[in-house]
Amino acid sequence: MRRYYIWTIGCQMNVADSQRLASELERLGYEAADRPEAADVVILNTCVVRQSAEDRACGRIWSLKPLKERRPDVVLGVMGCLVGPRDPAPLRERFPFVDVFLPPSQPRELLRFLDGRVLDRAAREMEWKALAERYRLQDEGFLLPAPDRGRLVSCPVPIIYGCNHVCTFCVIPSRRGRERSRPLAEIVAEVEGLVAQGVREITLLGQIVDRYGYEASNVQLADLLTVLNDIDGLYRIRFLTSHPNYMTDELLGAVAGLPKVCEHIEVPVQAGDDEVLRRMKRGYTVDDYRRLIARIRERVPGASIATDIIVGFPGETEEQFMGTYNLLRELELDVVHVAMYSPRPGTVAAKLMEDDVPPEEKQRRRKALDELQAEIAGRINRRLVGQTVEVLVEEKHKGKWKGRTRTNKLVFFEDEGDWRGKLAQVKITWAGPWSMQGEVQQRILM
Repeated sequence: MRRYYIWTIGCQMNVADSQRLASELERLGYEAADRPEAADVVILNTCVVRQSAEDRACGRIWSLKPLKERRPDVVLGVMGCLVGPRDPAPLRERFPFVDVFLPPSQPRELLRFLDGRVLDRAAREMEWKALAERYRLQDEGFLLPAPDRGRLVSCPVPIIYGCNHVCTFCVIPSRRGRERSRPLAEIVAEVEGLVAQGVREITLLGQIVDRYGYEASNVQLADLLTVLNDIDGLYRIRFLTSHPNYMTDELLGAVAGLPKVCEHIEVPVQAGDDEVLRRMKRGYTVDDYRRLIARIRERVPGASIATDIIVGFPGETEEQFMGTYNLLRELELDVVHVAMYSPRPGTVAAKLMEDDVPPEEKQRRRKALDELQAEIAGRINRRLVGQTVEVLVEEKHKGKWKGRTRTNKLVFFEDEGDWRGKLAQVKITWAGPWSMQGEVQQRILM
């Protein structure tokens, strides 16, 4: 039996790419391995959004060189944003022991490489023709009617690739290209296939997911949500990541009015100071963001809201940082993802702005926001103690069932039954900043 191993870091788009590639490898007869030493094909799916992520990815690649030297027959591939859409020649020179480099969301080159190695010529031609006809080979790789991942309860589904924005700190547009929305019918077919295999929740993905359809058609995200809401057997729909400028009333209306769309919105602010936002080229002000949060809470009462923050952006003063701190304290959002700025090659910030906030100061600011958010999130979650909430159960973890509420809060409970893929009514008995404990009350019949 041929085996594969995929290592993934980075965003949910990378997770989705890895799952889709795994499905294709399984269709070609490969079986998942739990470690690279046990695999015939080893793929590293990389991220470069921060310098720490790029360093980690490069370290992982170098760690596999001894394996390749011991077993030259092992196929070693690198995919994701470290590769990007550019000519991989510099990477081939840097990592000569790597067999194949794959741009983000494009598995085609690996499948062709394997096709040439493991099949005789006649079988190769028949297999490739069948794959092309079945999955309608496109620029993004294969359209998969369903990743054959029957063990998954929740699955990410990319709906728009790339990004047309030019935030000065962000390397993603240069690595994933310009926006390309997938056709609605293609997405619906994939989701129907996933549901048929047991998936009960999907998360629609895009660098700016709200811009789905903007460049291609009159069908936009609210329309897609409406169509997917009618799929039998699908319990929940999520989407991320949003942008403050594209959170329209139509989209909020879909969240409020469609029963399967979860009341959880991820909309990054990045900074709480107008001058920093201007230098980031974000396209909105702090007051714009305040008004957006108020509008979300008015249109979708009880919604949970998550945001992203970058501390230590070039030129960020203590006063500007405190603007961010005070904004988060004022808005009391459910989740705050905090990252320390690191210059990324090719971005405007790296070219034109001095990285002048010392590393230890970035660490202090990050820690201050993390501590603030832990206090806020703990207070928000404790309001649920004694209440009964709907939980979609994903898996068993350390002897307890693990699942999430519609507002994306993590819940654990103990029970002897098989709850995987089921909706449970759970009474919350304890709540911390990052998770909650509860007692199951009953199963929800669907």
